[in-house]
Amino acid sequence: MLEEGLRKQVITAQRNEITEHQIYRKLSRAVKNKDYSGILDKISQEELKHYEFFKTLTGEDVAPDRFKVFFYFSLARLFGLNFALKLMENGEDLAQDVYERIKQVSPRIEEIIGDERTHESELISLIDEERLKYISSVVLGLNDALVELSGALVGFTLALQNTRLVGLVGLITGVAASLSMAASEYLSTKHEATDKSPLKACVYTGLAYLATVVLLISPYLFLQNIYFCLGLVILAALLVIFIFTYYISVAKGLDFKKRFLEMAGISLGVAAVNYILGLVIRNVFGIDV
Repeated sequence: MLEEGLRKQVITAQRNEITEHQIYRKLSRAVKNKDYSGILDKISQEELKHYEFFKTLTGEDVAPDRFKVFFYFSLARLFGLNFALKLMENGEDLAQDVYERIKQVSPRIEEIIGDERTHESELISLIDEERLKYISSVVLGLNDALVELSGALVGFTLALQNTRLVGLVGLITGVAASLSMAASEYLSTKHEATDKSPLKACVYTGLAYLATVVLLISPYLFLQNIYFCLGLVILAALLVIFIFTYYISVAKGLDFKKRFLEMAGISLGVAAVNYILGLVIRNVFGIDV
């Protein structure tokens, strides 16, 4: 018989295994790539074996965490297999701490820990998704839009002092810049030694830029308080940077804090310069719209 505290930890590990078995099994049936499906199915079967082993220790069946199964499966469908698996892999690091604590139960725990570590290297082979292949194009569109347009909107706000006018000028500027950026990405990709499609690269860049433009100018088109709109622009820019940096950091295993602070610092720095520039232009030229 297991001591009660240890038994609870074993049951926690047992639930983790059956939950991850369900997640990997559902994903293996959903993905179209046969190689990916085979790896996922193999991991799924290993997780089931781990569950059955823990069941011999606890003597009872444990239900999977249905919410967790739904969450990670939905995440994979919406944001890509790589992102969902990497995020779940981070959770497995915590699960390994539980396994370390219950090593005293059986020497087979070492084998299970080894299987979990093997999963990491196998999952890395799933990185080659199209959305990650073109992530540099998306980064280019987002980064340029955030830096250029957020800075420009700050300058326009101080210089023009009219929400609708700032919104319209920002829209015209943003659309023109998105087309220019998309065309540049097409030409750049076309002359690179890469397997990326120039057309897809330019579409990813242009759409990322345009989506950011729409988000940033929206407050000026629907609200009246010019400085409230400006505050929303800064918050929206930081939110986009946070979400996208988190996505990239998880999917590619990068340092989130460093990348977020770098991108946020550049965007806010450009915005501050344009704020001062807009103030100077308004006072020097006496603009009053």
